[in-house]
Amino acid sequence: MDRPRRADAERNRERVLASAEAVLARDGLSASMRAIAAEAGVGLGTIYRNFPTQEALYQAIIVRRTKALIAEAAGLTGVPDPGQAFFGYFTRVVEHAMRTKAIADLLARAGIDPKSGMAGIGRDMRHAVEALLAPAQQAGAVRPDLRMPELMAILTATCMAAEHSQWDARLRARTLAIVFDGMRPQHPPADFSSGSA
Repeated sequence: MDRPRRADAERNRERVLASAEAVLARDGLSASMRAIAAEAGVGLGTIYRNFPTQEALYQAIIVRRTKALIAEAAGLTGVPDPGQAFFGYFTRVVEHAMRTKAIADLLARAGIDPKSGMAGIGRDMRHAVEALLAPAQQAGAVRPDLRMPELMAILTATCMAAEHSQWDARLRARTLAIVFDGMRPQHPPADFSSGSA
């Protein structure tokens, strides 16, 4: 008898999270719980049963967005152009960091660690990136000496720069182009020493 109720509760929770995403995209952090309830077609009580505070709701949104991003990587394995998949996913991770910064800042100001509730997600993200790195290297799109520790350091640093800088689309594109250039195979300079003068 409990199973249908649990399934219904999970559907309501997902509906609230999806609606909260939509309202946040429209209204920003001024979005009210009442507006989110109206968007979801549920009562305020349903929201508060799942998310006792607005901060708890925002925390769940970050987790949901991150899990969706990790799931994207699975759809990119085995694509015809693994280099494009790798660099495209790196870009998506940086964009994700930018998108969630405002919510993370709000949680931090409320004394809540934005990363709490994300146990194992960091590991899953690492595995997602690693699964795209190897095929890109095999295809010759990424330098063969790039290893996961360096890659994750570069990715983390780029995300932090995106979070703490006013990156517009042009600056992001130029910065990522430079970062990606460093990840591509490096061709040695031509040796002219044996050429005729």
